[in-house]
Amino acid sequence: MVNASIETHEFDVVIIGAGGAGLRAAIESIDSGAKTAIVCKSLLGKAHTVMAEGGIAAALRNVWKEDSWQVHFRDTMRGGKMLNNWRMAQLHAQEAPDRVNELEEWGALFDRTKDGLILQRDFGGHKYARLAHVGDRTGLELIRTLQQKAVTTGAEVFMEVKIVELLHDENGAVSGALGFYRNNGSFVLFKAKSFILAAGGIGKSWKFTSNSWESTGDGHALALWAGADLIDMEFVQFHPTGMVWPLSVKGLLVTEGVRGDGGILKNSEGKRFMFEYIPQMFAAETADSEAEGDRWYEDKANNRRPPELLPRDEVARSINAEVKAGRGSPHGGVFLDIASRRSPEYIRRRLPSMYHQFKELADVDITVTPMEVGPTCHYAMGGVRVDPDTAKATVEGLYAAGEVAGGMHGSNRLGGNSLSDLVVFGRRAGLAAAQSALEKGSSKLSESLVEDALNRALKPLNNPEGENPYTIQHDLQETMQALVGIIRTESELVEAVEKLEEFKERVKGVGAKGGVKFNASWHTALDLNSMLTVSEACAKAALMRKESRGGHTRDDYPKADPEFGKTNHVVRLQGNDITVTPEPLPVMPDELASLFEGAAQPTGITESKEVK
Repeated sequence: MVNASIETHEFDVVIIGAGGAGLRAAIESIDSGAKTAIVCKSLLGKAHTVMAEGGIAAALRNVWKEDSWQVHFRDTMRGGKMLNNWRMAQLHAQEAPDRVNELEEWGALFDRTKDGLILQRDFGGHKYARLAHVGDRTGLELIRTLQQKAVTTGAEVFMEVKIVELLHDENGAVSGALGFYRNNGSFVLFKAKSFILAAGGIGKSWKFTSNSWESTGDGHALALWAGADLIDMEFVQFHPTGMVWPLSVKGLLVTEGVRGDGGILKNSEGKRFMFEYIPQMFAAETADSEAEGDRWYEDKANNRRPPELLPRDEVARSINAEVKAGRGSPHGGVFLDIASRRSPEYIRRRLPSMYHQFKELADVDITVTPMEVGPTCHYAMGGVRVDPDTAKATVEGLYAAGEVAGGMHGSNRLGGNSLSDLVVFGRRAGLAAAQSALEKGSSKLSESLVEDALNRALKPLNNPEGENPYTIQHDLQETMQALVGIIRTESELVEAVEKLEEFKERVKGVGAKGGVKFNASWHTALDLNSMLTVSEACAKAALMRKESRGGHTRDDYPKADPEFGKTNHVVRLQGNDITVTPEPLPVMPDELASLFEGAAQPTGITESKEVK
């Protein structure tokens, strides 16, 4: 047994995760009078939020005066194939403009129109140019702004701490979190009256992902292990454009802003192929009220959109089809070309990060040469089931916001909605968690629960001759990429579930040599618990959904099924078994449902003019 002492801290609110949602929650919690801590797995400022480069979606109406929260709401619901929690989509669309203006007040430096307003760019699935941006570094600017605000407001920050379990008090409420410092292996116990999960990201369960090393599904797994419901875990978004070469950076994100600023997709024959994949509903002369959008033409002046800005699931499947048909690029993707469309000065000014990323990492000058891109595991639409107004999970004392929370995006997230999601629901989570904490009395954690959690965390170190965790991690990623990837079938999903059961047995015998200090092997062994939990939830939910919708594509059920369009899949942990149960969607009120009546115009052509 490895000796370990436990450092203990007490707060009103503890936030696990220091991305946009966690930082915004901390600001609101502190403003509400709660003693607040932020705990992050990596360094402060290195959250995955920085990967959201293209912009933050909000109906500011600075470029198109015809935009409104109602149109943004409608776009979001259609992008999610109407599987979104309507109340979350409504709150998001209504409050996003205030949150963007708030960021500006706190020092965020957005790009500007000629009149000095916040500039907005086009993104896939949005009817109007709606994304406020800072070149192609919007996520970084958001993190910079929120981090400065949170620290100066008084948040206490614990960096490089991995949380391994949430603990309950005698009343069943979450009131503790056990973790350890990654640098020295010493354990730390956080006691609080409210906990907010803001640790999103599950991409490291797949072989090719835009996600950083931290994104092992810890937030999702912690919630499920603590007794909370997850929702819609079958919906995993594969971003259409990740780098496919060189291998060392395969999967690294290429912002949708490249396409928003005029980039086009070509196959190995030099053909701009996306026109071949425009869904029939877009091109139809008439469309029903559930059509995902209007007709698509490449005529920006009349507020139409090029086919490269179809929703991400459509673009990713189209690229996948071209590669499978043998028309892919030399390294298994397609070509993204902006060099033939924009001047070198424009590209370097509007897309500085992309220019440097390709130049430094791939020796490709994107002002001259097309990029090689392909789908990469990017974002989880599914997550913790929360109350839309308070972000409260289905277990007492626990809240969730950001990518770790489910419901907001339905089956497919529109680009730019992630950043506005973070600040809208981060604020709501911080407010509700603080109010609840300030009203609660004291609670007590059982020492035996802490000791049991500590022993589980140390188990790999007590089995130094066990299986190498990196071998299991590699095999898991290969399995998820091959069997629960962008295109799925029943036989492959059944095989995936069977293999995941084998992985669970292998993890029981995983080992890590050495001590607790700087032991990456031990860290990986513990990450495997989260990765396996999330992988099983995704695979089982995907097996149950016998249709294709949004980020979930079944080759054996290629069409959307109206019956499945009425249900969310709820994931629960019952004993040691993960179960998936279909439950009816919340009913949308008539005043919101009426926004979809006749909204898909026969041509999708608007006579509105761009605001000068």
